[in-house]
Amino acid sequence: MSATSKALYLPLSVATSVTGGIVAGAIFSQLWKRFSDQQPAPPDPKDLSSSTRAALIGAGLQGLVFGVVKAAVDRAGARGYKAVTHEPPPR
Repeated sequence: MSATSKALYLPLSVATSVTGGIVAGAIFSQLWKRFSDQQPAPPDPKDLSSSTRAALIGAGLQGLVFGVVKAAVDRAGARGYKAVTHEPPPR
């Protein structure tokens, strides 16, 4: 793998990661609105006025969504890179 293709992959990786984070945040917000009738946003874990159950469910759902979206975006970026350069992406 050439140094040029490694240098080109880094900005692509950063851009797709940022985009994936934005998409994951939007998906999580929509899911939370559908699951929680009372709260428009998940409770802050440090806010002791909300239930522990709600704080943990919110954190778990957020982690799940971000993990799945990150894996999907990383996979799509790697496949796109390989389609263009005919080389696997750097690890």
